[in-house]
Amino acid sequence: MDENKDRKDISIVLCGAAGQGIQTVEALLTKTLKRTGYNVFATREYMSRVRGGVNSTSIRISSKPVRGFLERIDLLIPLNKEALPHLKERISSETLILGEKQFIETTPEIETHTVEIPFTELSNAVGGSIYANIISLGVILCMLKAERTILYELLKENFSSKGQEIVNNNIKAADKGYEIFEDLLNSSQISQRFEIEKNPEIVNDFILDGTQAIALGAIAGGCNFACFYPMAPSTGIGTFLAQHALEFGMIVDQTEDEISAINKTLGASYAGARSFVSTSGGGFSLMTEGVSLAGMAEIPIVMVVGQRPGPATGMPTRTCQEDIELVLHAGAGWFPRIIFSPGTIEDAFKLTQKAFNLTQKFHVPVFVLTDQYLVDSYYNIHSLDIDSLEIIKKIIRTDKNYERYCFTDSGISPRGIPGYGEGLVDADSHTHDEFGVITEDPQLRIKAVEKRFKKLDLIRKETIPPEFIGSEDFKYLVVSWGSNYYLIKEALERLERNDIGFLFFKQIYPIHESVFDYLIKAEIKISIEQNPTGQFAKLLENETHINMNHRILKFSGYVFSVEEIVERLKKIIEGN
Repeated sequence: MDENKDRKDISIVLCGAAGQGIQTVEALLTKTLKRTGYNVFATREYMSRVRGGVNSTSIRISSKPVRGFLERIDLLIPLNKEALPHLKERISSETLILGEKQFIETTPEIETHTVEIPFTELSNAVGGSIYANIISLGVILCMLKAERTILYELLKENFSSKGQEIVNNNIKAADKGYEIFEDLLNSSQISQRFEIEKNPEIVNDFILDGTQAIALGAIAGGCNFACFYPMAPSTGIGTFLAQHALEFGMIVDQTEDEISAINKTLGASYAGARSFVSTSGGGFSLMTEGVSLAGMAEIPIVMVVGQRPGPATGMPTRTCQEDIELVLHAGAGWFPRIIFSPGTIEDAFKLTQKAFNLTQKFHVPVFVLTDQYLVDSYYNIHSLDIDSLEIIKKIIRTDKNYERYCFTDSGISPRGIPGYGEGLVDADSHTHDEFGVITEDPQLRIKAVEKRFKKLDLIRKETIPPEFIGSEDFKYLVVSWGSNYYLIKEALERLERNDIGFLFFKQIYPIHESVFDYLIKAEIKISIEQNPTGQFAKLLENETHINMNHRILKFSGYVFSVEEIVERLKKIIEGN
């Protein structure tokens, strides 16, 4: 590896077993580097177990904003024997590997630059093997010219509750790491530090992950009742809201199962709460009858569905985009719905906030469809632009003649809630008349269906148009949605072609009408998504009757890398 080369983008990977403190090192590393003035991005892949196994965190540090996962590894810190075999497809001759002798002996059959550092032995002199990771942290930060005093501040913030001795030992361990790197530099085992240009404006940025962004979006949307049953990758949303419930006047309930979660959420919404439920595909499957009830009773609800590979339990901690069809068709019969698919941390916040306003306005379920990759990734952000947000309230005071389901030109009936006015507010899962009374009148059934279609017409008028990136003179049009956004955007930047456009959808249902113009104009249409059947491509084809020419699909449970998208696009372009 040529350490003399100045780099604007460094890819660092920490890999070891669950319980070894990888996430602690990751958090301290990214926070220190951000406060130093570097852009940071991190994402995790991990096994479904509390202890053991092999997990990794990939961290990018750059002079410019970086937001996507790279296959490339510049610096690797293996923390167990399984690390190198696990990452063998990502290791190259350019990879610098620093670690214990027994962990770097399993180097794949490729020439790499390995440097033995006895982290455990060195940590015993500091206070025990528990400090080995902090020593490795010091080595990395010294290599990147990060100020030691910044790390000291973070160590104090992180460990002060455990006593001054623990804080002091961690500072000693960090110092030892800095000393080790200086020794490696002086002995020419490593030729030079990584050189990255610093940006002082980044120091005031904050770091946010997808889980936090969705939870904060719910808070900003006025959510005051949230239910969840723990199911990866959405569990963190519920626990984050629970941690901050008192600050924002919320009720957060971890229920006994998903059926209880959806029904409690609907009950709270019927009573006037701005309600929210988070789950994953398997849990959502249990909730579908409740979704259907929301459609019939016109009860507002926001649902976050975090995708993971199925069927059934599948791969609980891996990523995919396999649940468009599940969410689009959930529930008996037909009723309108809205489906968002955030592609960025900022989208995750804004779309969740927007979901609360739209469900209150149209009285339909609004879904935020995300995945493990997005919720477990984070980067530095300057602002979320919260000043432009508003909380829309649509509840009316009822009179004694109130009709909850009165027929209107728009299809939207004024919404009252029990106890706010003189009217009776009924809700029922049966076909009903204007008052909510059960009926089997065929004419009322027809009017009720037409009422729902009128809503869809209004919803279409507020659909978010797809974002177009690239040259207007495109021959090739890449179409995608959700967490693929930055991966594809960076891949196209690397291709440096002026005949490719990228059409990105952050709302996947209803489809915005502008999509027709883009699809008709493109000679070659390429969809990219992480499922085996091209679910979004099929949705577009059904809505527009325009077929995709190529599908780039991945369904291994692991996210696309920027490099992989580049190579697969090249093959298509070369073949045309």
